[in-house]
Amino acid sequence: MSVENAVLALAGLMIVVSVALSWLFSPLWLILTLFVGLNLFQSAFTGFCPAAMVFKMLGLSSDCNSSGG
Repeated sequence: MSVENAVLALAGLMIVVSVALSWLFSPLWLILTLFVGLNLFQSAFTGFCPAAMVFKMLGLSSDCNSSGG
């Protein structure tokens, strides 16, 4: 799995968990959904993504480093 796929999977999981928690317990859990969305939005413009840095430290490879062929 690449870093990019792992970041997307984590973001999707966090959104699903947040929505489930807000439905089961409190609407305040939607703040987590807002945080995930804002993080994805800012990373599209800045290229800074803390989750990607963690996944790189864990040894996942980036799609950008592979040679197109």
